[in-house]
Amino acid sequence: MQLDWNIGALADGLRCYRSQEFFSAHEHWESVWLLSSEPQRSFLQALIQMASAFHHLQRNNSQGAASLLRKAHSRLSFYPALFECVEVTPLREEVATWLQVLELHDLPASPTFPQIRLTTPDN
Repeated sequence: MQLDWNIGALADGLRCYRSQEFFSAHEHWESVWLLSSEPQRSFLQALIQMASAFHHLQRNNSQGAASLLRKAHSRLSFYPALFECVEVTPLREEVATWLQVLELHDLPASPTFPQIRLTTPDN
């Protein structure tokens, strides 16, 4: 199964994530995750964990956010620089930066959350 970020629950989840509606993003992506197989399944799980982490952060649970981000970062480490049209390398780097921020308990007033950037394999 190839992931298509332009339609259905994946697109809805991406829109929600980009709007910082992290719980809704998680819900949309989970509906696809339930039907997927490897390697897409673990990749989606990483994105779901990431969305859940930032939902926790919005609710002032930085410990829960850090735990989920560690899991997401670990899962993302198994994927190449580009997977299913998602630029994984910058995403991994941004998650790592967030882990450092959470460890230092130095949350920015206006946080910039990791961006999920899409590209085509030919770019």
